[in-house]
Amino acid sequence: MKLVFAGTPEVAVPALDALLASGRHEVAAVVTRPDAPAGRGRRLVASPVAERAEEAGIEVLKPAKPKDPEFLERLREIGPDCCPVVAYGALLPRVALDIPAHGWVNLHFSLLPAWRGAAPVQHAIMAGDEITGASTFLIEEGLDSGPVYGTVTEEIRATDTSGDLLTRLAFAGAGLLAATMDGIEDGTLKAVPQPADGISLAPKVNVEDAHLDWSAPALRVDRMVRGCTPAPGAWTTFRGERLKLIQVTPVPDRTDLAPGQIAAGKNNVHVGTGSYGVELLWVQAQGKKPMRAADWARGVRIGEGERLGG
Repeated sequence: MKLVFAGTPEVAVPALDALLASGRHEVAAVVTRPDAPAGRGRRLVASPVAERAEEAGIEVLKPAKPKDPEFLERLREIGPDCCPVVAYGALLPRVALDIPAHGWVNLHFSLLPAWRGAAPVQHAIMAGDEITGASTFLIEEGLDSGPVYGTVTEEIRATDTSGDLLTRLAFAGAGLLAATMDGIEDGTLKAVPQPADGISLAPKVNVEDAHLDWSAPALRVDRMVRGCTPAPGAWTTFRGERLKLIQVTPVPDRTDLAPGQIAAGKNNVHVGTGSYGVELLWVQAQGKKPMRAADWARGVRIGEGERLGG
């Protein structure tokens, strides 16, 4: 088939690479978000997908909005059979969805209908799921509601951050997306409607959502930190300033601390929660680089009875 691939961040690059390497389909063009300011100089930088496409000598389309007439006209000129999508980052209007004969097929990082929305991996970790995966489905105008072509499953490990898990799913999902294109092309794969039950939503996790509640159980605190790493970053406050928590681990035998209370030893830092303690392993103070929690604690000289979170 002739394909137009739509994607933007680094997590979409493995899928583009898989389609380029398959040898069975032609990736005629790539659709990605416009260049965005980045770094201290805030200069405009192309998306990772755009950079990879340019390396491969593929035409890159960067519409401000997918409903732009110039973009739609160029898409019609290319005449794709199917448009595979991975984390493109913009809503597709019906007029665009109708152009390819086999529609737009999205690689979504959950086992649909679980965790429909922008942040499925973060929510799966924060909810304490043990298994997740990736799904390919035909895009409709509803939120991740289209019929599913295929899935792969992935275990959520006890120390996984959302970054760790998303990296694994990006590579597993790349193979799934390539296989889905093959099945659509040869007619052996049919999309199956999603069940009406088991639906859960995964909206974008913003900075306020990542504010830690020390009255929550230790396992909840651990899942929040892992689910919000690397972005937007779980945080609390210490002496009125924000403190980002990069890595913690539950300490079941530490039951003597009140929620948020800090106990700093020579080589460790424990904090109370609503159940038992957690050990802070890596933190980042406001305006500082990430550091080991024990080094941070020595630097700030924690007093007896001091707490995180006010």
